[in-house]
Amino acid sequence: MPHISAFRGIRYDLGHVGSLSDVIAPPYDVIDAKLQQQLYDRSPFNCTRLILGQDQPGDDDLHNRYSRAAKYLKNWLRDGVLFTEADPAIYVYHQEFEEAGQKFTRRGFMCRTRLEPFGEGNIHPHEETHGGAKADRLKLWKNCRANLSQIFGLYPDPENVAQDLLEEAIVGVTPLEATDHIGVLHRLWPVTDVAVISKVIAAMGGKPVYIADGHHRYETACNYRDELKAETEAKGEKFDEQHPANFVLMMCVSMSDPGMIVLPTHRLFRDLPAMTAAELCEKLGDCFDTESAGEGADRAPELWEEIETEDNQGALALYTAKDKRWTLARLSDAGRAKMAEVAGDQCDDWQSLGVSILHRLIIETLLDRPNLAAPKYVRAIGEVVDGLKHGDSVGRDHTGQEASGGRFELAAMVMPATLEHIRAISNAAERMPAKSTYFYPKLLSGLVINPLE
Repeated sequence: MPHISAFRGIRYDLGHVGSLSDVIAPPYDVIDAKLQQQLYDRSPFNCTRLILGQDQPGDDDLHNRYSRAAKYLKNWLRDGVLFTEADPAIYVYHQEFEEAGQKFTRRGFMCRTRLEPFGEGNIHPHEETHGGAKADRLKLWKNCRANLSQIFGLYPDPENVAQDLLEEAIVGVTPLEATDHIGVLHRLWPVTDVAVISKVIAAMGGKPVYIADGHHRYETACNYRDELKAETEAKGEKFDEQHPANFVLMMCVSMSDPGMIVLPTHRLFRDLPAMTAAELCEKLGDCFDTESAGEGADRAPELWEEIETEDNQGALALYTAKDKRWTLARLSDAGRAKMAEVAGDQCDDWQSLGVSILHRLIIETLLDRPNLAAPKYVRAIGEVVDGLKHGDSVGRDHTGQEASGGRFELAAMVMPATLEHIRAISNAAERMPAKSTYFYPKLLSGLVINPLE
């Protein structure tokens, strides 16, 4: 693994803010306008004011939500709302949650990780990124000079050696606790014991890291470091290799952790011509074996259960809004041959992914829409049903800007990539289509801030 280290994090002083639950927030890119206001109302110190501030009339290049975030951060540090850890720490972080009626605890730890450009070291991306999101985060970082949220990194550790060292260190220690807006319990323990930290760093030596979530923020961290280095060297000065901008805040989770699960992200497409199930099947041709799977949005839960049980990346459930019918489509031998033809520049693992089959083979090739706008991504089956019944509501796109649209002409329920897919495709120096995975639950913002100066 790249070099990791303890750091003196910035945290909320509970004597000032009361409950930690009132000041934390999910990542900025899953906060819609309604939730944003709810978080704002929860506390004047809620970290949403930092990670996703509200636009105001009269905003310009100098006075805007980014400059206000910097002012909040500065004032909160000055007034004692936030404080800087006395000693360098690694932060053990647990998330207790329920999924499909089963209880899980995902365990990891937050540390500073030295930046390495993708393709030049041992940190690997698995998804594509968008320029707009990186430009947005860079403006925020330039103003605040801090990592306000952590990157989510996965590493192979079959015996969970590194995490178990930290688990031993926190036995009997009371954690900081926060419950988020969907009921997930988050627990945090700062570990400052130098001997323990040294053992963890040694245990992580040589391990690769696969970015699970936060690709935009990781690339932004590299861009921020590069700009700062260029500015320093333009002055005839040498850029210190130990400068905090050379590192990024990262949550590290073992790929063997029992609480490490991957959930699907389904697609709702607009900007496609209206078509019936019969017309869709005609376009799919001999690339798929298809069968009619009923009528109405409410069939989604039952169909998803069937696909999930089958556990076949090549099986998809497709809904056509024109006749409100579902079609089960399973990739055929002819479809695999066609996929190899149209995605010959990708490895076999990439070609076999359900999301790759959906986007490269169905959307781009068989429906002939290579430049189709990004779909609406939804996780819960209830969101699929609601979207098909009621159309789109105002939300946020990948840049954090509000976006909305009308009826969805096509829905697709598709299996998620597995951890092994992530490892294999990343090791092949390739990236999956966007939203190939959904790592649940999301990591909280507001637990620890990493200063960059």
